[in-house]
Amino acid sequence: MSRTLPVLAQNVAVADYEYLVLSFGRETDRGTIRRALTDHAEYGHWELARTRTYMGGLTRTWLRRRIIRARRASVPSGR
Repeated sequence: MSRTLPVLAQNVAVADYEYLVLSFGRETDRGTIRRALTDHAEYGHWELARTRTYMGGLTRTWLRRRIIRARRASVPSGR
């Protein structure tokens, strides 16, 4: 998924996301999961994209963080 965001009058930045999937077994308590997600958010600049709990107790969490790449400004060829 990518979006185009205006940065300056002539520059355009394209925001892409990279994803990290964490899986926790049924024996993992919510406090441990919360601590792991907080650590990733605080130190790795990840944000929560999706959490899913499956039958049997498996919890899978998708984290994402934005990658911003600025396009090069075009140089006028007037020489």
